[in-house]
Amino acid sequence: MILVIIIDVRDKTMLTRTLGSGWGVLISGVAMAALGMTGLSMDIWRGIIITGMLMTCIMIWHRQWRHYVLLPSCIALLSGLMLIVMNLKMLE
Repeated sequence: MILVIIIDVRDKTMLTRTLGSGWGVLISGVAMAALGMTGLSMDIWRGIIITGMLMTCIMIWHRQWRHYVLLPSCIALLSGLMLIVMNLKMLE
């Protein structure tokens, strides 16, 4: 909700640019699939989530980087999903 308010206040044309493309999700998904096969620990996944969230916050306010904000946000989201899957496997 806060992101929608920030985008509305900052720049109304921001959503009509590259944020709508699927490339950010596709590239992030391929990167996370490659990292998922390496067997990283839970602490590293938490670090990737934090880094993705911080990069998203930074990229929203940068004039040229905001068009690629989907990359770090999808990396944070997919890393969180990977962490949930790892937790579920540990419970079994």
